[in-house]
Amino acid sequence: MNGIVLIIDDEKKICSLLSRIIELEGFKTLQANTGKDGIKLLKTNDVDVVISDVKLPDVNGVSLVKDIKAIKSYVEVINLTAYGTISDGVLAMKNGAFDYLVKGDDNDKIIPLLYKAMDKVNLQKRVLQLEDKTTRKYYFDTIIGQSKALKEAIEISKKVSKTDTTVLLLGETGTGKEVFAQSIHYESLRASKPFVALNCSGFSAELLESELFGYKAGAFTGANKDKKGLLEEANGGTLFLDEIGEMHLDLQAKLLRVLENQSFIKVGDTHTQQVNVRILAATNKDLKADAASGKFRSDLYYRLSVFTISLPPLRERKSDIAALAKYYLKEFSTKINQPKIKLSDKILEVFKKYNWRGNIRELKNVIERLVILSNENELSISALPQEFFEFAPMENNFNLQEVEKQHIQKVLAHTKGNKTETSRLLGIGLTTLYRKLEEYGISEI
Repeated sequence: MNGIVLIIDDEKKICSLLSRIIELEGFKTLQANTGKDGIKLLKTNDVDVVISDVKLPDVNGVSLVKDIKAIKSYVEVINLTAYGTISDGVLAMKNGAFDYLVKGDDNDKIIPLLYKAMDKVNLQKRVLQLEDKTTRKYYFDTIIGQSKALKEAIEISKKVSKTDTTVLLLGETGTGKEVFAQSIHYESLRASKPFVALNCSGFSAELLESELFGYKAGAFTGANKDKKGLLEEANGGTLFLDEIGEMHLDLQAKLLRVLENQSFIKVGDTHTQQVNVRILAATNKDLKADAASGKFRSDLYYRLSVFTISLPPLRERKSDIAALAKYYLKEFSTKINQPKIKLSDKILEVFKKYNWRGNIRELKNVIERLVILSNENELSISALPQEFFEFAPMENNFNLQEVEKQHIQKVLAHTKGNKTETSRLLGIGLTTLYRKLEEYGISEI
């Protein structure tokens, strides 16, 4: 079947005739005699193209184009009329019609035009699918894992996502706090508005204030023009403040004002600005203890922690390790065009024994390393970082130094001699890498 075509015309004979002609081309057709009935069929069927008469008993077919596009933007509309006018034709195209034809002239034109319209519909559908796929990365049902602790965190997050409540996400580094924040946003009523993330630990107090609130021209040396802050960028949507526990106390007072009345003042300005922003925050610190000891403002803590969600570390959800490892294996093996690499039971056993202090982020990095260092068929235990070796069964005559030398050479070749990237993949410092290059007599790539 080539697609579904909805024909809207109050003349039943014309509907039947068009339907027979179009169905001979392999399309499925639906028929309606009023605009109202046409809209009902549009809503309940996967319609691709609408062919609509301009003069309908209950609505003008030209204005109906707008209603059709509002319901399903990818649907293309061809208007037919017995008495064509330039003004109607112009308005039809302006409203989003694919084309505007005069009855009687359409016999030779309608089928070629229908195929062109269908080509455009199929292209638009593919674009929408790609956009949806991108967005779906941030939905709760794409979060990997079936452990009880993870499921509980997801269920709580789903409930709070439908509200505008401030949420504080608690958990160790690498447990997926930003993924949860994104999912809360994209399953909220703010999903079509911006999601803006800011890591509070990456800036000095002054720079963080400028990033968050923006500044006026002349506020400080180098401020040559006004700059929007992230609060303005996130207006209507969600602002995610990661590592909120690192924020300076003076800046915390200004953030409290935003939470209380959705207002702020730019650096170097005297005027108050209003925003409509939902705040999500995250920390790997014990913020309650910091608030009690004066390291963090207690009033801000209680305002942020209206709703708290604790994310479990990977060592407490080891039943999820296999699914996560397979997901990242597929991602990285596809990148290097080696999709046949497998994950052995031996490596999974090692993974389950390991403590994963870096949580999911560490697992991701380890899989990336293994994919680069292993052969084409299976991830190699000997390619694991050194801290895994106490959990890994080694074969006879295993030479740790020789394996390490081979690994360094392989990663150097993979990065084309980029030592910074090599040290990152190996999980060692740049100075340590240079020392090992000299120790093993490895010549530079």
